[in-house]
Amino acid sequence: MHSLAPVVAILFAAVGVITLCRAVKVPAMLGYLLVGFIVGPGGFALIAGTDQSQFLGEIGIVFMMFTIGLEFSLPKLRAMRRIVFGLGAGQVVVTLLAVMVLFIALGGRPLTGFTLGAVAALSSTAIVSKLLTERLELNAPHGQMSIGVLLFQDLAVVPMLILLPALAGNAETLALDLAIAFLKVVLVMVLLFTVGQKLLRPWFHVVARQRSGELFMINVLLITLSISWLTELAGLSLALGAFVAGMLIAETEYRYQVEEDIRPFRDILLGFFFITIGMRLDLAALAERFWLVFAFVAVLVPGKAIVMYAVARAFRYRANDALRTALALAQGGEFGFVLIALAGNLGLVAPAIEQAAITSVLISMLMSPFLIQQTPRLVRLLIRSDWVSQAADLHQILVSSMMRNEHAIICGYGRSGQALARLLEKEDMSLFALDLDPERVREAAAAGDAVVFGDAGKREVLLAAGLMRAKVLVITFADTHASMQILRVAQTLRPDLPIIVRTVDDSDIDLLREGGADEVVAEVMEGSLMLASHALMAMGVPMNRVLRRIRSVREERYSLFRGFFRGITDDTLALDDSKQSRLGTVLLAPGAAAIGQCLGELDLGALHVQVRAVKRKQGRVIGPDDEFVLQADDVLVLLGSAEHLAAAELLLLEGV
Repeated sequence: MHSLAPVVAILFAAVGVITLCRAVKVPAMLGYLLVGFIVGPGGFALIAGTDQSQFLGEIGIVFMMFTIGLEFSLPKLRAMRRIVFGLGAGQVVVTLLAVMVLFIALGGRPLTGFTLGAVAALSSTAIVSKLLTERLELNAPHGQMSIGVLLFQDLAVVPMLILLPALAGNAETLALDLAIAFLKVVLVMVLLFTVGQKLLRPWFHVVARQRSGELFMINVLLITLSISWLTELAGLSLALGAFVAGMLIAETEYRYQVEEDIRPFRDILLGFFFITIGMRLDLAALAERFWLVFAFVAVLVPGKAIVMYAVARAFRYRANDALRTALALAQGGEFGFVLIALAGNLGLVAPAIEQAAITSVLISMLMSPFLIQQTPRLVRLLIRSDWVSQAADLHQILVSSMMRNEHAIICGYGRSGQALARLLEKEDMSLFALDLDPERVREAAAAGDAVVFGDAGKREVLLAAGLMRAKVLVITFADTHASMQILRVAQTLRPDLPIIVRTVDDSDIDLLREGGADEVVAEVMEGSLMLASHALMAMGVPMNRVLRRIRSVREERYSLFRGFFRGITDDTLALDDSKQSRLGTVLLAPGAAAIGQCLGELDLGALHVQVRAVKRKQGRVIGPDDEFVLQADDVLVLLGSAEHLAAAELLLLEGV
């Protein structure tokens, strides 16, 4: 009988281990790998490593490559041909030959050396792409280089799978097999990029007109898996087909909707892939061949990084980008397991070497998240020119922001950041934006926007952007981890600076506020308010009542919305002056009664008045505490009703 016990055990282990990983700030991927080991044959043997489980893991890679394909376009891929077919080919060929020569020099068989070289040349598409995406480095120069090399490695798997059986048996048909494989690749790619592109957009229009979310999701799955299946039939990898499917859909207007719909499938199945990788770890085999495994890992990781760095430098890429790419691709890959298993079945690799190779590739994959996490520190340590590059970037930021004062710093120049910038420009307010997408920065800067390339989570970058002179800082991307880093830096340097943070929902609001955010704007909340306002007006509710209701909800939700400065054009009836809180200012001219007193001594709270801010020549203090001492020429920003504000003004100026 089938039992749910193993499934429940896997889910229980996954929730516990990944929660622990999140708590200690370790990539969740390592948690999945650890869960795989715990439930696999090498651990408690709760689940067997069947072909079905391996297949589900491969589907996870399919969806990961599909989402990466959504970030690309045909023009971008053409622009990357030097990386894919130049840098990628160089890395695969040089790594393969280097390992093969080394193994032969140590007395090994040439065919075994070729197999190990082919395995060493491949990196983990799933690990590298996921980590680069999480670190927002996919569009950085080293991110583009890494993805380009990984794409060529996926292509290189095809001739490798043909060469190994041919080398093990009769090689007379090798040339014919390679020629047929090449023709298949060309035919499939031409078919997909010509016919597929013409058919995909009209078909999506037909499906979208049905206005069914369920149908739209099924269609996305159909397109993704069908194209992956076609490439598999042609002898290519499933991942390559998924990447092509993503690029084709990226050319349509449905790209962002597809990206949102596919994310749950991708994350769950990719997690299962890492569990299947962890199930391969066998501590008994590791103990038996410890020194052989140690030697393989010692050669694989640093050796592969050195080769990748040397090839990248030979193609005249910057030293810091070359090293970042080398460290990202220093591990073995999931297709390496396929090649090792095939070589073992063909007798090209002895059983002892096969087990040691599998274990060493797996260990290198386990090391990869830690290695990529420490990349910035290693680059600064090993590449002296990286300091020069960073100094040049900081100089550009400093020059661009030098003439700005009392400006808004916008962290992230995506759609939300650009919309905010347009509103500020219409109000003739100064702004300065930072973004990590080099292509977006280049295009926006060419159009005259005040945006530069820079990581807002770094202290030096925020200082160069004029943090000490800024009036407000706005984080426009919904990434809690990156937002917390920016908040930590900003709170250390400018604790008085108002900071507004964007998030998707209410789940991280408390965390962000504790980190120093003055306000956290949740997209779900604002969307609901807009829906409610339109619904109320459609049902005949007067505009002034709708505005008052929306303002009331916002005042309860956002502290910065509480109150307003009264103007002569305001609608008195709509605002209900007798009860509505408003903002008012009081100037403490020389001789005012409150000068020299602490706010706690004045006890303005008894008058139902709150001190929101105090403005001085040196700057503005937001939310001063009870120990704050008032000085001459201070301007107090108060919140309260008209009657209470008048009483507070008398107390501050005359002491009554």
